[in-house]
Amino acid sequence: MTEAATETPRGIPALFERLMSTRPMRVFLHYSETGGPLFASGLAFQALFAVFAALFVFFAVFGFWVRDNPIIRESLLGLLTRSVPGLIGEGEGSLVSIDTLLDSSILGWTGVIAAAGLLWTALNFLGSLRQAVRILFTLPGPTTLFVLLKLKDAGLALVFSAVLLVSAALSVFSTSFLDVAFDFLGIGSDSALSKVAGTAIGLVIMLALDTATLAGSFRILSGIPIPWKNLWVGALMGGVALGALKILGTQLLGGASRNPLLASFAVLIGLLIWFNLVCQVVLIVASWISVGMSDAGISARKLTPEEREREQQEQLRAARRTLAEAERERLRSALPEASLLKRRRLEKQLARLEEELDQPAA
Repeated sequence: MTEAATETPRGIPALFERLMSTRPMRVFLHYSETGGPLFASGLAFQALFAVFAALFVFFAVFGFWVRDNPIIRESLLGLLTRSVPGLIGEGEGSLVSIDTLLDSSILGWTGVIAAAGLLWTALNFLGSLRQAVRILFTLPGPTTLFVLLKLKDAGLALVFSAVLLVSAALSVFSTSFLDVAFDFLGIGSDSALSKVAGTAIGLVIMLALDTATLAGSFRILSGIPIPWKNLWVGALMGGVALGALKILGTQLLGGASRNPLLASFAVLIGLLIWFNLVCQVVLIVASWISVGMSDAGISARKLTPEEREREQQEQLRAARRTLAEAERERLRSALPEASLLKRRRLEKQLARLEEELDQPAA
């Protein structure tokens, strides 16, 4: 009977056990148990408003430069269109008109107040993302002062804006370089090879931007000391997944518009669904990194040597207390059947244990 109980599972139970022990399944379970889907839904709702706020502030600040550089403008708008399908464009298939976006301004007190409120909305999204990622790593909230956190978020938003401009400029430079190279080789700019090369460069730039954004969100925004290997492998996986979502974004919006119940606000619903999927990807990648660090025995907590030693001492005291409580239960269960002499010895041991357990922790 004992051999049967310890026999290795076979068939479907064995397959199920192997499936549950795989890293993707453990990542999914960790993501679900820590509330990942709920966090993604809340972040998607915030992201829908934050992206409008970020667009207004970005073009209100950098719009004068973008408007005067048509090549950079077209590249930047193309980058934004690929990043968030259906957000900006011309006609009824987008929420924000390009002309309205380029006319954004913060001149006057009204514009300044509006920009400040919208910037606060965008920064709140970054704060919520930080909290969600830290929870997935089973970490408490940051202990940094609130004002310093907001300044950090504002700095990261400024860096991301600069990265967007650099990406747009890099796209223009690479496209121009390709045109010159193909002209030198006698290949027309309208050829299939030229179009494929241009698309490939755009996808590579988008992948690099998404990967860098995810890496910054996990390590800098969330303040988690993730090893570089774990960080970049996870961020690259997330960048590939986000790229696939962006390619499928047009089909997603088209599916929402074909629903007669959603036709009147199809783009808005489609964007909300798309943001939810994006947030799911971001948090699943965070779970992947968290589980990988746990498997490798790497702690996500940033502790000083003194704090680490103090924590080890607390764990040692907790382990000793657990052993003492187990020994107390063993002595109590042995008392009724013990002989007179043995009973007295057990009672003395039990009294000493009770005294140790009653002492407050040092």
